[in-house]
Amino acid sequence: MYRSGIDLGGTKIELVTLNEKGEEVFRKRVPTPKDYRATLEAVATLVHDSEAETGRVSSVGIGIPGVVSAVTGRVKNSNAVWLNGQPMDKDLGAMLGREVRIANDANCFAVSESVDGGGAGKTLVFGAILGTGCGAGISINHKVHGGGNGIGGEWGHNPLPWMTADEFNSTRCFCGNADCIETFVSGTGFVRDFRAHGGEASSGIEIVALMGKGDPLAEAAFGRFIDRLARALAHVINLLDPDVIVLGGGVSNIDEIYEYLPALLPKYVLGGECATRVVKNHHGASSGVRGAAWLWAPGEQAALPGLLARK
Repeated sequence: MYRSGIDLGGTKIELVTLNEKGEEVFRKRVPTPKDYRATLEAVATLVHDSEAETGRVSSVGIGIPGVVSAVTGRVKNSNAVWLNGQPMDKDLGAMLGREVRIANDANCFAVSESVDGGGAGKTLVFGAILGTGCGAGISINHKVHGGGNGIGGEWGHNPLPWMTADEFNSTRCFCGNADCIETFVSGTGFVRDFRAHGGEASSGIEIVALMGKGDPLAEAAFGRFIDRLARALAHVINLLDPDVIVLGGGVSNIDEIYEYLPALLPKYVLGGECATRVVKNHHGASSGVRGAAWLWAPGEQAALPGLLARK
């Protein structure tokens, strides 16, 4: 079975189609319309373009910056606000004549890395995306664990664990709460902290480059950042104990994370030891769209329209 995955973001919609071996056979992206009906039509057109090119009907999975509510069946929590309140999977399924699966984009990342990425061969994978914001997803047996409320893996909007006195009530998050993990260990949070202590940089990678040149402010900022990341991930290990943690987003490209983090985790993991590997993703920016395709798990068959393969 061919699988098409769509990464639906606020600025672009990207589709990738994978063949039975998980190899990419089609890829295309278009700008995201700021209108619900136009967004559905853009996604449907991408699917039709893929099927015309490959001669194969595909299953369809979509990663969105939000979730489909298990209570209402409608999209919620999306920063692509025109999707909120809409029964997107049902509407798009009616347009395409097949079941459409939708999941949070961070969960798609976790599934992608569990199938053939940094967590390949593992049962329980926690995928954390550290970029402008901070999100995460959970994959169990190569399937999304969304939970009864559809918010499984919303790690970034819990308070930073084991806060120090100067950290407590020091940040505000767009979600309305204070001291969310996102405000400390995202790339934005890393830069904010560095600047608050007198430094000047526009990315975490720049801060680490300054650290490599012996800049004391950068060294101190990285020390705070890596300790906060250790606390935040130890919290996950204490609760979920995943087989592996895979990092994505721009911050995941900081190699020093993988050098320093393993020594800090046992300080916060119950029992004083930690065998959990924290690794970099394998598929980079493509992991989300590939994970959307893998919302139809290996070996799983979708009920597809009766269009015969032409190739």
